[in-house]
Amino acid sequence: MPRKAVLAAASTALLVTVGTGCTGSSGSGATDDPNAKTTITFWHGWSAPAEVKAIQENIARFEKAHPNIKVKVVGNINDDKLNQALRAGGSNGPDVVSSFTTSNVGKFCSSGAFADLKPFIEKSKLDLDAIIPKPMLEYTEFEGTRCALPLLGDAYGLYYNKDAFEAAGIKTPPKTWTEFAEDAKKLTKTKGDSYAQLGFMPNFHGYETVVDHYMSQWDHSYFDRSGKSNIAEDPAFAEMFTYQKKLVGDLGGFRKLERYRNTFGDEWGAKHPFQTGQVAMQLDGEWRLGMAKDAGVKFEIGTAPMPVADDEVDEYGKGFLSGTIMGIAPQSEKQNAAWELMKYMTTDTEAVVSFANAIHNVPSTFDALKSPDLKVEGGFRTFVEIARHPRSNTPPASVNGATYQTTLQDFGYQYESGKVKDLKAGLKKTADQIDRDIEQAK
Repeated sequence: MPRKAVLAAASTALLVTVGTGCTGSSGSGATDDPNAKTTITFWHGWSAPAEVKAIQENIARFEKAHPNIKVKVVGNINDDKLNQALRAGGSNGPDVVSSFTTSNVGKFCSSGAFADLKPFIEKSKLDLDAIIPKPMLEYTEFEGTRCALPLLGDAYGLYYNKDAFEAAGIKTPPKTWTEFAEDAKKLTKTKGDSYAQLGFMPNFHGYETVVDHYMSQWDHSYFDRSGKSNIAEDPAFAEMFTYQKKLVGDLGGFRKLERYRNTFGDEWGAKHPFQTGQVAMQLDGEWRLGMAKDAGVKFEIGTAPMPVADDEVDEYGKGFLSGTIMGIAPQSEKQNAAWELMKYMTTDTEAVVSFANAIHNVPSTFDALKSPDLKVEGGFRTFVEIARHPRSNTPPASVNGATYQTTLQDFGYQYESGKVKDLKAGLKKTADQIDRDIEQAK
C-alpha cells in the first residue's frame, strides 16, 4: 500500500526520538493472565476505509478465537503519535502497536520503546526461522534483540509496459543491469529537448529509485563486522553509483531528466508517469498493480524482478523487502494478552492470508505465501516469489534509524548531479559521517 511504501523507504522514513529512560522495561516480567477477561488497545497506521475494514475483520476473527480478550482499535497512528504515547505511558496508551517504518527497528529495540519479545516467543515455542522469511526476520530485530514481528510485507520489482516492449522489439524483461540499460535506451523516444517516452527514470529523486532499492540488486554489506560503515570498502557501492550515473548520462543527462521528472503526476495518483505512459519501466512495490488498474491504464502491464549485477545472474529473482512491524508497549500491564493478539496477527495463516488478500500486500509467513487461499492473480505472483527468494534483502537496522540511509542518499544526489566528482573520496567522506552519527547516537 502507498502509505507503507512512503514510510518504509529509508530515505524518507520518519525518525522518532525515544529515550530509554522514558519507555520502561522490557516485557520479560509480564504477569497478567492471558486467559482472564480483559480489553487491550491496538494502535495501527492504516486509514483508508478498505484497510480499516480489513483490520476490523481480522480483529473479529481473533476475538472469536479468544472470547475473553476484547480489542479496542485506534487507527491512523503515525510514528510521531506512537512515540509520544510510548514516552508518556499511562492507562490511555496502547498495548499492541504497529509501524510502517522498518528503518526505525534499531531505535525501537535499542531504546526499549518496544518490549523484548524473547520470553513470549520462548513461552509459545515458536520456531521463527521456520515461520517467517529471513529478510523479514532481519528487519524486525536489532543486535540480537527481537522487539518486533512482521505484519505483511512489501516486495519491490520491475513494472514494464508490454506494448512499448513489443514496439521496441524487446521480447523479455531484462535480467542483468547491462540488459536493463540497453532496454532503457531502446524504449526512450525524444521529443525536442524532452521525451515522448522515457525508458526508465534513473535519477535518485525519481519515484522509488533510491539508493537502498538499487543496492538490493547487488551483493553488498552496509557495515563491516565491527559495525563500521562499509560503503567505501565494499566495491558493490562504487559499482552501483557508477552504473546509475552512466545510465543518467545515457538517457539524456541529469538536468534533462530532472526537467522531465518535474512534469510527472503524483506518485499515488492516477497520473503516475508509468500509468500515463511517460516511462516504460518502473521500479515499484506490489501495490502499483491495483493502482494502475484503478487508473484505467490502457496498455498491458508486465511484472518481473529487478535486474541484478551481471556477475550475479544466478541471484536473479531477488528484490527489496520492507513492511509493517508489530510490537508490544513496554508499559502495558496486559502484555501476555497483547502477545496473544500479536502472535495471531503475525503467525496465524488464515489471519495473514485474509489480511494480505484484503489490502493487497505480500504475506509475511512461509505458509501464507504458499497458501491456496492467497489471491495471486496476474502479476502479483511476481512479488510473492520475490518475497520468498532467499537473497531478497533490506538495509540493516541501526541505532539511529534511517539516518545512515539518508546520508548515503544525500551523497547520491551530489554525485549524480556532478557536484561531487571523486566517487572514492566521496564514499569515504560519507562513510566517516555515518560512523560519527552512529557513535553520537550511542
